[in-house]
Amino acid sequence: MQTKYKYKDKTYTNIYPLSEALGKEGIFIPLSISDESLAELNVTVTHEEEPLEVIKQRKTAELKYQRDKAEVEPIGYQGYSFDYDDKARDRISAAIIALELQGEGATIEWTTADNADTPVTANDLKMIIAAVAVRSNKLHTAYRVSKEKVEAATTAAEVEAVTFEV
Repeated sequence: MQTKYKYKDKTYTNIYPLSEALGKEGIFIPLSISDESLAELNVTVTHEEEPLEVIKQRKTAELKYQRDKAEVEPIGYQGYSFDYDDKARDRISAAIIALELQGEGATIEWTTADNADTPVTANDLKMIIAAVAVRSNKLHTAYRVSKEKVEAATTAAEVEAVTFEV
């Protein structure tokens, strides 16, 4: 919902510039003034619905944020939880290279997302990446489904009812 204030043939989309304009005329108003009190000062207040396209854009951005946030959450593998943010991805890639150079069966102690230590092999780290890829695919599929529902919505209520479900 967008509120507009009209005073002396000028429209304001925020109470602050209206307050400044009235202040120049010696009329000081609190920012929490009621619509009725503004009407007594010859200010016309209208409440307009936001355009559906704006609501859809905001909802799509919200869904994308939820997807992106879920993509970097810790991932479970063999009963452990492994970080998978930017820094963790770099560490995993470096560890895979180091372990492969050491030869088959080489292990390294890895601190998990819940601060436990566990030995991992290059293959374990590759399996973590594979698990992330599966999760990522599910997240992107869920996002596309949610986005399609937003695009197909014909009312603000329908848009707001769309949720991100994996």
